[in-house]
Order: sequence, then structure tokens, then C-alpha cells
Amino acid sequence: MKNSFKKLSYKELVNKRDDLRKDYFQMRFDKVMGHVDNPLQTRNIKRQIARLNTLIHEYDLGIRKAE
Repeated sequence: MKNSFKKLSYKELVNKRDDLRKDYFQMRFDKVMGHVDNPLQTRNIKRQIARLNTLIHEYDLGIRKAE
């Protein structure tokens, strides 16, 4: 799962990050309400968002080129 984002384009990365942010917000809301099945999944989603932010920043800096 760690390396599955490297082959995505810039727009796909941004869309995936937005989807994960929505999921993270929903999980936080569910956690407050007390309806979380897997509380460790919030940590995994946060890490995935951080990975996506890193790749998006690399595109912005020019380290990664659009293929």
C-alpha cells in the first residue's frame, strides 16, 4: 500500500487525497459518536494523506515530472 500512489498522476493524487480527507473526517465524527469498528484505521488514513501530500509537493517542486 505504501508504494501504490507513485504511479498516479497529479490530478489523481489530488482527488485521492480529497477522498481520504473526507473519509478521515467521517471517521473522526464516528469516533466521537462511538461507532468506530477499527480505531487504528484513522492512523493509517492520516499516514496515507501524508504520503499523498509528499508526492503532490514533489510535483509542485518539480522533483517529479508529469509523464
